[in-house]
Amino acid sequence: MLRKHKKFSKPRQIFDSTRIEEENKIVEKYGLKTKREIWKAKAKLDIIRNTAKKVIYSNEEEQVKFLNKLNKLGFNVKTAVDVLSLTEEDILKRRLQTVLVSKKLATTPKGARQLITHKHVVVGDRIVNIPSYMVNIDEEGKIRVLLSQKPKKEIQKATENLEEEIENE
Repeated sequence: MLRKHKKFSKPRQIFDSTRIEEENKIVEKYGLKTKREIWKAKAKLDIIRNTAKKVIYSNEEEQVKFLNKLNKLGFNVKTAVDVLSLTEEDILKRRLQTVLVSKKLATTPKGARQLITHKHVVVGDRIVNIPSYMVNIDEEGKIRVLLSQKPKKEIQKATENLEEEIENE
C-alpha cells in the first residue's frame, strides 16, 4: 500500500496573530473552507519557485518551456525572475472557485464553491466538482454553469452544439 504524503506544511508558529489575521482575510476574500487551502497554495508556490531557481541556470530552451507552461496556467510571467515574485494570491486567483466569481457566473466565492460541489459547473465537456481545480487560459472560456436537474443531457446538447460550431467554421 502506498503511503499518502501531506501536500502542505503547517506554520512554525501556531499562534502568530499577524499571520492569523492575514489568513482570515484571505479565507474570506477567496471563500476558502479552511486555512489548509492557503497552506497548500504556499506549497505549490514553493514548488514553482524551486523549479524556477533551477531553470535560471539552465539553457534557454528549458526556460522558455517552463515559462510557456506557467503562462498557459494563467500566470503572467516573462522571465524566470518574475516567477520568484509570485504570491499565494496569484495561485488562489487561478482556482475554479475564484474564476467563477471573476467571470460573474457566481455572486460570492461561497456561492461559487457550492455550485462546484453540487456538480453544476462544466469546464469544457466535463463536470468539475473540485473548487481548487486550476483553470488554464484555454479552459477559461469554456466554463459554464448548469442549473438544470439533468446535467448529463445538458452536456450532451452542449457537445453537439460545439461539434456543429466546429463544422460550420
